[in-house]
Amino acid sequence: MAEQVFREFFPLFDGVLVERNAAETVTKGGIMLPEKSQGKVLQATVVAVGSGPKGKGGEIEPVSVKVGDKVLLSEYGGTKVVLDDKGYFLFRDGDIIGKYG
Repeated sequence: MAEQVFREFFPLFDGVLVERNAAETVTKGGIMLPEKSQGKVLQATVVAVGSGPKGKGGEIEPVSVKVGDKVLLSEYGGTKVVLDDKGYFLFRDGDIIGKYG
């Protein structure tokens, strides 16, 4: 069964729902960054995962991440999903670059 945080949303197959980390608004030197120059945040936390895709023999292959993992994302990709007035992104397991920390 898929692990999830939300009772009303279950990603299908190799779907991974992530919450992007907040963009840094101040540099280490204390300079405030305008919104345009902040760039896209590529780090996120996994909040829900699907059960995994079906393999050639019909068996389910597990997804490579689990709820709570910190992941790196590609700059472009993912589908924006709004749940409980909060924005999340839905990626396929293969679109996630890797895990960290």
